[in-house]
Amino acid sequence: MVSSAFETIFRERLLLWAAGIHRPMPWKGEKNPYLVWLSEIILQQTRVEQGLPYFEKFKAAYPRVEDLAAAPPDEVMKLWEGLGYYSRARNLQAAAQVVSQQWNGQFPTRYEELLRLPGVGPYTAAAIASFAFGLPHAVLDGNVFRILARISGSDTPIDTTPGKKFFSALAEQLLDKERPAHYNQAIMDFGALQCVPKNPDCPRCPFVDSCVAYQSSTVEQLPVKAKKLVRKDRYFHYFVFQWENQLLIQKRTDKDIWQELYEFPLIETAQLDYTGWQASGLWQDLGLPGSLPVQRTAGPFRQQLTHQRIIGIFREFRLAKTPFPLPDAYLVINRKNLSKFAFPKLIDCYLRDISLNLFE
Repeated sequence: MVSSAFETIFRERLLLWAAGIHRPMPWKGEKNPYLVWLSEIILQQTRVEQGLPYFEKFKAAYPRVEDLAAAPPDEVMKLWEGLGYYSRARNLQAAAQVVSQQWNGQFPTRYEELLRLPGVGPYTAAAIASFAFGLPHAVLDGNVFRILARISGSDTPIDTTPGKKFFSALAEQLLDKERPAHYNQAIMDFGALQCVPKNPDCPRCPFVDSCVAYQSSTVEQLPVKAKKLVRKDRYFHYFVFQWENQLLIQKRTDKDIWQELYEFPLIETAQLDYTGWQASGLWQDLGLPGSLPVQRTAGPFRQQLTHQRIIGIFREFRLAKTPFPLPDAYLVINRKNLSKFAFPKLIDCYLRDISLNLFE
């Protein structure tokens, strides 16, 4: 840990730095716990620039937590479309329903109670507790981990139990308990603007004379993670069937990526090259002729997720009539209603492709 003298210096310099920056955001200074919570959930693993319009859309569509709780799930997912990490959207509505039904529309005021809401972890609970209720809880996200690791010079991996315990204790030690909201906003801004991951402007840092990482030339090496990210490739072969003005889609219901989003009928394979769909279970389920010709092939389209990369190929077919009988998993929609359904970014890229001629 650090000395009490350093605690005071750190707080004073951090807050002085924050007083000299201009970083306006619609949730800054917000005391409404619903809006604080909404902004924090949207900004999880999301850049401010990307999350800001979503915050405004959700705020306009659902002014109160009761409005979000009562909204149709497909509507919520559609509004979230493009933001990624869709479990956040599911947890968002689940938490809204808990607050609406169990707390009479009033967010709990204690940190421990906030932690019990779906999708609310220690960071989000600390943010709500400090910003909305002025309680002394320190936020600890990726930005703060980085600042604390560099300031202290600690190479304890941040993704281990000892690392989380160490940095959590350090964050609480440095917190300005008289002004927790002001302090938490300042350290978040500091990580976003000054102590950035790559090539920070250390000579202009207010802690240049006391940052252990700067003094030891280890700024770029900190923070340390013990686990290396391993990504795998998955190959999705989508089949886009059209007859008259109709299309066939299905909802992803398995506990996998993109749960509760819609997609075209799909076959996943271990490789990109694939020609055996005429003998597949999908063809048999839909009662399709093996001689059905491909009208057009589009892709591959790629979407990078945290632990996997999805490569998608789209094959378009024209049918003379509706496949019959249709399994329950499938939904027939008019092509003009496509915009009402929430699709993964990969499919959205396909639909937005300027060369798309399926619907001409």
